Amino acid sequence: MAPSAVPSRIVIENAAIATVDANDTEYASGYVVVADNKIESIGAGQAPAGLENVVRRVDGTGHLVTPGLINTHHHFYQWITRGLATDHNLFNWLVALYPTWARIDEQMARVAAQGSLAMMARGGVTTAMDHHYVYPKGSGDLSGAIIGAASDMGVRFTLARGSMDRSEKDGGLPPDFAVETLEGALAATEETVDKHHDASFGAMTQVAVAPCSPFSVSTELMKQGAELARRLGVRLHTHGSETVEEEKFCHELFGMGPTDYFESTGWLGEDVWMAHCVHMNDSDIAAFARTGTGVAHCPSSNARLAAGIARVPDMLKAGVPVGLGVDGTASNESGELHTELRNALLINRLGAHREAALNARQALRLGTAGGARVLGRAAEIGSLEAGKLADLVLWKIDGIGHSSIADPVTAIVFGAAAPVTLSLVNGKPVVEDGRLLHADEDAIARDARQEAQRLARITAEA
Repeated sequence: MAPSAVPSRIVIENAAIATVDANDTEYASGYVVVADNKIESIGAGQAPAGLENVVRRVDGTGHLVTPGLINTHHHFYQWITRGLATDHNLFNWLVALYPTWARIDEQMARVAAQGSLAMMARGGVTTAMDHHYVYPKGSGDLSGAIIGAASDMGVRFTLARGSMDRSEKDGGLPPDFAVETLEGALAATEETVDKHHDASFGAMTQVAVAPCSPFSVSTELMKQGAELARRLGVRLHTHGSETVEEEKFCHELFGMGPTDYFESTGWLGEDVWMAHCVHMNDSDIAAFARTGTGVAHCPSSNARLAAGIARVPDMLKAGVPVGLGVDGTASNESGELHTELRNALLINRLGAHREAALNARQALRLGTAGGARVLGRAAEIGSLEAGKLADLVLWKIDGIGHSSIADPVTAIVFGAAAPVTLSLVNGKPVVEDGRLLHADEDAIARDARQEAQRLARITAEA
């Protein structure tokens, strides 16, 4: 047999490294060797001598290397409806914005996805996800547009193909023209999985089944959605226990709280993750821990909508998988995940556990290894270990914003948002010196403004 081709190698040296592995291994000065799309070796000191086909050497002096950040909850389309309904709680905010969202089309979805992805990628996100659940009739191939934008950006991506079939006439919040039928939603979701989901190791695109929320989805769509996901072998995602209003809604409509309702419809399990989970009692947390159900913690959005403080320390102590989410940029206008590291730590310290709630390394774990576990990809990403995929970020911490903070992890969590000198996804550069390599940021900004104005005009005319 002919010898295998020598892999192309990138060598990063002289950097502080936080691996976020099971032992929280860190190196004050170390190296990472990337071979093609995987991490080949990592350790203290200098990289091994005699490496072949080194196509690039990076001097990491003054930098911290971490796993790439992993976003576990988002709504990309909201990029073109930012700054609206700024003083509303969740239900009033939804009622105010649903009539606008229900008029998006394929071009708007593509441009909004580009804006959302650009902001996250510039800030160290290497794996993104989008929970898209608004599919107006005649709006075009929205799922394809979103997936295409992620592919063009070069980031790893999960599309949570959402749906709504409970409109105002059925006691839900969305207007009647904004929802799909039960049969139509299930068929379109299955088609999206068949067309786009890649179950292989190192997949760049995956799809989850994701009915929107208990107050916008029928019980049948929840039940049949869970059955569909398990038949197709994909994960399940939805919103859960976000507000006190939602809990009241569930008791009035279903005679039980959100967690019991989810369990009754087949929506607890290791293949499920929920967004928010702010209003969880001890029994709810125990149910999530017992079943391995994951949580996407979205601290900025929870604060923006006055939803409350999720019990993240209690979830972690119980063994619940927890990752971080940006959430849609109509409820977190910054659209950045690296700021959520800091906000998760600070907001949780306002809760019952006070200064013991979270520390810097726990916050970093939420945004990396925790997110990988929530997305079902802990064997591939989320930590820097030999054999895992080369999704990593080189953070600059010797500048004015961070140079006087001795501990590198404290610097990027407690300090200002650290600049990204280099971001690799699947071993390929996506960001260099804070700029995207595969997208024109100025064009994205211009297009997003135009599409936001077009959507506003369409809504006003309607």
